[in-house]
Amino acid sequence: MAGQQFDVIVIGAGAAGLMCAAQAGYRGRRVLLLDHAKQAGKKILISGGGRCNFTNMDVEPSNYLCSNEHFVKSALSRYTQWDFLSLIAKYEIAYHERDFGQLFCDDSAKDIVRLLMGECNEAGVKVQLRSEITNVTKTNSGFEVQTSGLNYQCESVVIATGGLSMPKLGATPFGYKVAEQFGLTVLPTRAGLVPFTLHDHDKAIYADLSGVSLPIRVESKDGTSFPADMLFTHRGLSGPSILQISNYWLPGEAVSIDLLPHIDLKQELDNLKQQSSNQSLKNTLAQWLPKRFIEALIESKQLVDKPIKQLQHKDLDNTIATIHQWQVKPNGTEGYRTAEGDEHYKLNCLLYLNYLFSIGYDDFKINSKDSTLRHSLLIDSAPQNLQNYKEAA
Repeated sequence: MAGQQFDVIVIGAGAAGLMCAAQAGYRGRRVLLLDHAKQAGKKILISGGGRCNFTNMDVEPSNYLCSNEHFVKSALSRYTQWDFLSLIAKYEIAYHERDFGQLFCDDSAKDIVRLLMGECNEAGVKVQLRSEITNVTKTNSGFEVQTSGLNYQCESVVIATGGLSMPKLGATPFGYKVAEQFGLTVLPTRAGLVPFTLHDHDKAIYADLSGVSLPIRVESKDGTSFPADMLFTHRGLSGPSILQISNYWLPGEAVSIDLLPHIDLKQELDNLKQQSSNQSLKNTLAQWLPKRFIEALIESKQLVDKPIKQLQHKDLDNTIATIHQWQVKPNGTEGYRTAEGDEHYKLNCLLYLNYLFSIGYDDFKINSKDSTLRHSLLIDSAPQNLQNYKEAA
């Protein structure tokens, strides 16, 4: 059945699609926003433990993985974190700053969905949910989008359906299929920003540590490193540092973890040895690390437990290497089930789509403000807000 004619049809009512639709609407375009879900912004609702890490105080091109670094610079110069913070102020959303400049809602991620839906409403965007898109075809005048209900015509189509992460929330390969349909190159995908799973023998060693968290610095084989918390899970390792390093890890490789990044363990042990200390190595390390973790390292013979004064040079060297360069070879990752994104979907889609719609509009070219912070964007690893998850699902 034939439907209405639009200037722009945006497929996908996530963060990128909502923002894109609003921007197009504000420029006087007749916009239709389609999504197969019953609710807009489903992934937003569970992001950041239910509070949504909506931006950072410091956003730099180096924070993003992209084969074209100049594109990232252009995108960030056209829409900055300060621009989005002005929207936060417009909708009177209370927020707070956490480690590394992360900004989270005080109340709920629902506030961000309310903001984006409010922008679409103000811009005159027609939002139509529960619409399964069955086909997108090129016509002489533009495109035709066929849905489970009506067919729509438009001049431009924006695919903002995201990647494959979190299939339980409705993620599908729709975007990739449309790209292939129109002859675009689609690179192989893999889950990004994802927890590691461990081999069975390692899972057995660290099984009792599930829920234990500690600050670390993790480094991949290529030398990339991230300082942040690591969390033991019942299947492996997670937390902000692990999620970030997963982008740089390849199957079969080990990662090196500094378990005491802010302490010179050699100096500490040398001082105690000079004092002929009777304190055991276990109790010494337990000053800085979870005791259960130290016990697991000792039981698995990665460390020896002796009084400090009895430690030989080889014991000291092994202890220092184990603590400052703990080697872990993951079995794999949790995959798309818990992934924060796709390996080739890393570039922030919200910025990407705003960039596309800002080309040629000088009034939207806003220079980034200077910042003294130099930290990579981190993903909050707090437990998900169960109520938001149920609503999203």
